[in-house]
Amino acid sequence: MDKNDNKTLKDPTEKNTLVPKIIRGGLDLASIIPGVGGVFSAISSAWSEHDQDRANDFFKAWLKMLSDEIKEQEKTFVEILMRLDLQDDKINSRIHSPEYQSLMKKAFRDWAAAESEEKRKLARNILSNAAATQIVTDDVIKMFLDWLRSYSELHFQVISSVYNTSGITRGGIWKKLGKPIVKEDSADADLYKLLIRDLSTGGIIRQHVERDYDGNVILKTPGKQKGSTGQKTPVSAFDDNEPYELTQLGQQFVHYAMTELPLKIEAPESD
Repeated sequence: MDKNDNKTLKDPTEKNTLVPKIIRGGLDLASIIPGVGGVFSAISSAWSEHDQDRANDFFKAWLKMLSDEIKEQEKTFVEILMRLDLQDDKINSRIHSPEYQSLMKKAFRDWAAAESEEKRKLARNILSNAAATQIVTDDVIKMFLDWLRSYSELHFQVISSVYNTSGITRGGIWKKLGKPIVKEDSADADLYKLLIRDLSTGGIIRQHVERDYDGNVILKTPGKQKGSTGQKTPVSAFDDNEPYELTQLGQQFVHYAMTELPLKIEAPESD
């Protein structure tokens, strides 16, 4: 790369930027995004300077996005280290193990899922707790990381509500979320039912049932209510009768993702 190229990198606002050169060459870009170099080689000759300027603006925005993601990853990595006792031989061995390195790679490979500060903190907590404790297997922790990609912040708010108030009903969860009263056939009601269904089928929450000492469900003998016609009434999205609780898997998720380890090293004060 010559001096002019270095100057272009330092000042991306100049018209003669590096990106059009990459586009016209169509080769270096292929090393960044497989297959795309040939595409640009084919079409760059047909582009006007105005087209090149627009393409350049797009690439600058894309590179900034990548830069922001890297900064978030660096911040998260530092925050994890600040919460771990690196003098502990067990923890030190854990963070250098291939299994833990695999967890780190997965978390950062799926980083696009951490589209919010809240999800970034959940990912940080999972990785911190995975280094400090080994209550569940790494396969379970990988699934927790998958949940960060699959579920929205509203899903996690529902999980938190059930954890803080075991036996809470769907109506109680809705109120705890601070949501207004809506019609039963509204889009909000349909979305809420979908959230509950996602978490139920995902094995995170379940309706509360009585269990024996071994954890087996105690079946109740169904009794026909007096005056009942045998027809079932559709259950409201905001039902206030059936209580919900976290499964064991859900409780472990709360422990790993929603429990923040205290700092072992204080962050230096900025000047």
